[in-house]
Amino acid sequence: MDFDARGYRTVDVRTGYGQWVGSYERTVEDAMDIGVLAELAVPDWASVRRAADLGCGTGRTGGWLRGQGVAAVDGVDVTPEMLAAARTRGAHDRLVEADLAATGLPGGAYQLVVSSLVDEHLPELGPFYREAWRLTAPGGLCVLVGLHPHFIMTAGMPTHFTTAEGEDIAITTHVHLVSEHLTAGLAAGWQLAEMREAVVGDEWIALKPKWERYRSHPVSAAYVWRRPS
Repeated sequence: MDFDARGYRTVDVRTGYGQWVGSYERTVEDAMDIGVLAELAVPDWASVRRAADLGCGTGRTGGWLRGQGVAAVDGVDVTPEMLAAARTRGAHDRLVEADLAATGLPGGAYQLVVSSLVDEHLPELGPFYREAWRLTAPGGLCVLVGLHPHFIMTAGMPTHFTTAEGEDIAITTHVHLVSEHLTAGLAAGWQLAEMREAVVGDEWIALKPKWERYRSHPVSAAYVWRRPS
């Protein structure tokens, strides 16, 4: 991770999230992803009959989707401990332990595929966008929201957490430029329907006063892709 200015001990995704699960929801701010999803104009959440939540984690996104009127949500994650937390939340109809590039979910069965705070852990974006295409029915959407590459590089900050013993641990993080998302999404057949970049503003400064030095820097990015009918 050439951008890493923290120098924390680094672990793989499954190990890291397995250890982070107990404090995850107390340390991840909704402003990073849920707040960005709420501002999107294209998705008509309440019209979605079935969604696939790729990288569902503890079920935060799935719970939000159900709250917006999505009728049913299936979740996929690579970390058993995260899936156990999602199962306790109860927002998903089905939970599957699998890689996001090979979910095992039925093809063409979803009007919506969502992925939140996941893409920085993927070595390549192409497999994700191709699998999302396979899962999505014609006319359906793929919505991806994640850390902005500019923020990861400017802050020199890989995804990280603090253990119960007080050690800061990094999880393997990859920087994917906006152009990489566009290239991979278009190559898979998607049409870009909407994109938003959220910046550090007053809300973020109130949550994290030390981020004043990042004011007006992009912190999150959301892509809304449509599969042609």
